[in-house]
Formats: sequence, C-alpha cells, structure tokens
Amino acid sequence: MYDILTGPADFTPYQNKYAVLGEEALGARDGLLINLFDVPKTWHTSPEGKFEIEALSEDRFGSGPGHHECQSVMMKKLALVLFIAALAYGYVQEQGIFPPWSPASVGSNTALQDAIATRQSNVQVKGEGIVTKVLKDDLDGSRHQRFILKLGSGQTLLVAHNIDLAPRIDTLRSGDSVEFYGEYEWNPKGGVIHWTHHDPQGRHPGGWLRHRGKTYQ
Repeated sequence: MYDILTGPADFTPYQNKYAVLGEEALGARDGLLINLFDVPKTWHTSPEGKFEIEALSEDRFGSGPGHHECQSVMMKKLALVLFIAALAYGYVQEQGIFPPWSPASVGSNTALQDAIATRQSNVQVKGEGIVTKVLKDDLDGSRHQRFILKLGSGQTLLVAHNIDLAPRIDTLRSGDSVEFYGEYEWNPKGGVIHWTHHDPQGRHPGGWLRHRGKTYQ
C-alpha cells in the first residue's frame, strides 16, 4: 500500500502532496494504522492520522482549512487598519493640522522667485523663511500681524497676516521658521505676502501660515 502511493511516476502533484504527508504521518504515529488511500482523495485519514495530516499540510504546503482561516483573519485586520487610517486622515484635515492640497501651490517656489525678479504682483506663491524681526501689529483698519521673513536666497519679505480672518501666531519669535502660502505684492523693499487666510466669500484662493506644526488660516 505504501509503495502504491509513493512509487508511481505518473502521480499528479496533488496526489504526490498527500502521499508525502501520508509518509510523514505514518512515521509520527509510530507505525499505528493510517488509511493512506483516503489521503489523496478527501484530505482525511482514519481518526488516528487526521490531525497529523492537516498539521503537516498547513506547515509544508501553506494550504488547507487552517491556511484559509489565517488569510481571512489577515484580510479583516487589513480592513480595520485602512478604516482607522481613513478616520485619522479626516480628523487631520478637519483640525487644519496640514493645509489642504491646492493646485495653485504647484511650482509656487519658482513662482515666488520669478515674481521677485520681474517685479510682479498679485501672484499666488508658497515658500518658507526665517523670522528676522517681529513688528507691531497694524491696527489701522483690518488688523494684521506683521513680521519680516528671510528666504533661503537671502531675499527678505514682509508678511502681513490678517488676524480679523485668521488666528494670530501668539508664539512667534525671531529665529522661528514659518511656511506660507499667499499672494505676493512687489515693492522696492522686497515685497509683501498677504492673503495668508481663508476667503469668507470663497472668491480668492485661501492662504495659510504654518508655524511649529500648526496651520493658521
């Protein structure tokens, strides 16, 4: 009987798989009777060998009932992770921790350098600089928080941040790094960045400032 299962050269891989398992199960049972003829056909053996066959199959070939149950558990875990990630992303966007992506910001660093070089105004730009001086708030008309930023190129800009429409950066100090997205206006002193806030009317691209990981818009 043993030779019949393991000997023929024309056995299919499916049959050979169970013949090998039958051989190992036979050794594991120390010679106790196992119905090897049932192995290639139904996955089952006599009661003495059933559990050895299933365990050997899962360990060696990665298939069988235990393997499919493992796959099901893994898929459920993956679905849970994706669900939690989606909730986290929604929370981050709602809290304004990161500003929403805007097509207008693509290539905006180049746009800023071009606007400075060609003395353009009314240009949407994005950039980052170091605060060199914090000025007094401008309280004439709409209130603006003002400070001077130095870009990596050495160029300095005045930032005029409307604090009637956006939160004030109360913790701002000289030496701090600030990212910005707003509208550039050229002047002989280097230019001004304003519109660093949302537009209540929704007619102008919304701007923002980012300081120490928090976005002000």
